[in-house]
Amino acid sequence: MHDDLVEILACPSCGGALSANASERRGDVIAEGELRCGSCERRYAIARGIARFVPSGDYAGSFGFQWNRFKLEQLDSANGTTLSADRFFAETGWSREWLSGRTILDAGCGAGRFLDVATRSGARVVGVDLSSAVDAAADTLADRERLDLVQASIDALPFRTGAFDGVYCIGVIQHTSDPETCVRALARVLRPGGRIAITAYERRRWTMLYGKYWARRLTRGLSDQALYRLISLLMPIAFPITELLFRVPLAGRFFRFVIPIANYTDAPLSVRQRYRWALLDTFDMLAPAYDQPQRFESVSRWLAEERVTDVRRGANAGLNVVGRKPDGTPA
Repeated sequence: MHDDLVEILACPSCGGALSANASERRGDVIAEGELRCGSCERRYAIARGIARFVPSGDYAGSFGFQWNRFKLEQLDSANGTTLSADRFFAETGWSREWLSGRTILDAGCGAGRFLDVATRSGARVVGVDLSSAVDAAADTLADRERLDLVQASIDALPFRTGAFDGVYCIGVIQHTSDPETCVRALARVLRPGGRIAITAYERRRWTMLYGKYWARRLTRGLSDQALYRLISLLMPIAFPITELLFRVPLAGRFFRFVIPIANYTDAPLSVRQRYRWALLDTFDMLAPAYDQPQRFESVSRWLAEERVTDVRRGANAGLNVVGRKPDGTPA
């Protein structure tokens, strides 16, 4: 944790200012220590250079499991593609020029797929995740000098109001216990003139007929380890079958809808890479404790009630919502 991170941190319980006490340092980075609230006197650990406001378990444990196992798969800097960068810039609507010099929040950062992109764009970035995925991100992005990681819940963000120039949350809101509270919390930490981008699963009339929701009824009681073993056993059969079925003209779209296997047959990846992504994203479909697709009307209303304007849909897959806080909006 860099020393200056404390300037934008706030107690997630009472909103009070925090002070940092280091027991071990690496230059201007606090490797071990604690944060103390000057108002309610709560204390929070700093461990492995990460400010920790929640325990590592909770309902997001499956994400810690998957991202510590698949640390590198989706990082452009590791897989040799621009898949994550293309998605990041398309779904935020931001440019590298706009990002340069800004303070940005990645809410639900996982192993750092989009942190990898944002930190290479000249931004000072803070990545937040509820799970131990922050440790995976710390390992893979250890060379990024303008990056801080925080383990915290999106619905109780440990930041001062109006702390960030930009906030993005890609593919996370539907997996939280309270999407509305999380959306409102993200808007709260956006400063006047700041920009926000949220992508989530979209709720449509037929969404709950998607094959993964039927499969989740069968897998919900399995531990993360048991589910991963099951997927690993089935994938040598399921992968080649979906290689054929997902490529069938017209009918391939139907097969993707009813078969809960994440085989991205059109992705510019090697077969081995696609197989690893299939393992990762099939687990990601079936393991989360929550999977709550959202409607544009709901997300846009929550943002508007938090004084976010110009709320509109991005022309991307899923529910992609962007907006901004106008200059002069009270913090």
